[in-house]
Amino acid sequence: MASNKSLHKAKEAKNDEFYTQYSEIQEELNNYEDKFKGKTILCNCDDPFESNFCKFFLRNFNYLGLKRLICTSYVTSPIAWTQMSFFGSPEENSVVSRNGVGYVIDISEIPMANNRGVSDTDIDNLLKSKKHGVKKLDGDGDFRSEECIEYLKQADIVVTNPPFSLFREYVAQLVEYEKEFLIIGNIQAITYKEIFPLIKENKIWLGCRNINKDMYFHVKKEYQKYLLKNKKEGSAYKIINGEVMGKFRNVCWYTNLDHNKRHEELILYKRYYGNEEDYPKYDNYDAINVDKVADIPCDYFEDMGVPITFLDKLNPEQFEIVKFRKGNDDKDLTYSVIRERERERERERERESRHTSELSSDDARCNGIMGVPITFLDKFNPEQFIIIGATESEGKGFSAGLWDTESGVAQPVVGGNRIYKRLFIKRKM
Repeated sequence: MASNKSLHKAKEAKNDEFYTQYSEIQEELNNYEDKFKGKTILCNCDDPFESNFCKFFLRNFNYLGLKRLICTSYVTSPIAWTQMSFFGSPEENSVVSRNGVGYVIDISEIPMANNRGVSDTDIDNLLKSKKHGVKKLDGDGDFRSEECIEYLKQADIVVTNPPFSLFREYVAQLVEYEKEFLIIGNIQAITYKEIFPLIKENKIWLGCRNINKDMYFHVKKEYQKYLLKNKKEGSAYKIINGEVMGKFRNVCWYTNLDHNKRHEELILYKRYYGNEEDYPKYDNYDAINVDKVADIPCDYFEDMGVPITFLDKLNPEQFEIVKFRKGNDDKDLTYSVIRERERERERERERESRHTSELSSDDARCNGIMGVPITFLDKFNPEQFIIIGATESEGKGFSAGLWDTESGVAQPVVGGNRIYKRLFIKRKM
């Protein structure tokens, strides 16, 4: 059995003491309806009586065509019998007493009394059922326990709001058992050394919800009192249907379930060339700084530093994540106005030099052509590139002084040195 020390610590942390609204769950999960049919869903941080995740899947079990639903709870649920009530009063809800163990509901069907949909009455009857209702676990319901891992092995998709203080460990377990998932986490988890590589490798991405949008959660009674006494409504909390709801700006959905939003192309309209002063380069990394996602230039194809809020707009077919935050010296990225002014003067000298060269030679101009290795061919996308020509061993093909022909072998020349065979391509604009 896993140690409970860190889980108890998570329970005491304010950032872990919130519970997801039904409306938030429904809004996000509506984007994945086609992913759930015939699947076993596991909510392994969810009290069957209290969790809105459990409530959502119970209510939509037949509509989504689920194969099976498993919800397990940790023994020390800090708002026991308070988040949602199927049975009415807390006294009625206490049909199951807390005695040092967690609870589980494991169902494969939900009969509908009216054959039109699962009602709260249907769910009430199911939870009360001695045969199909809530059962005691052998242990405390820690998601890392052998008992709960066995449930994890049987699941296809995991959907829940895990403790934020255990987020690294929680995700590591999902990855280890190769599970699909849709979970809530702190936006700062993107920066964790255990999480960012997964995002960079396109193994995890953000859900559909805009990360700039505030999210409101059910919180403990004690924390509600603290908010009312010490915080302003609108900044830290909001009263919804008479309940004080905690406000969190730094929360988002993480998933490895595909969704339509991540394939939407980000429309770009700003330009880098001619506006270089708006995009200073970093002192310790060859990349430009972009302050706002809306300012990403459409004519720049090298490395760019963008805000973290870019991630909920990331289309892997349009952009590639290169790295996070650190420069070549492994220090935080920095840029200097003075250094950028020096670079601008250098760029101006280069522009003047190119202009002079163009006046002296009709052929000496930038035509957007690139020489690439022939291995490029297995990555060639005709919608993205045009093949202009290629070097040939017989001395045919491209010439015009681009390479050395004295040896009888057509090869490009750079700085007086012959370069190996190259394809010449041009990017489509």
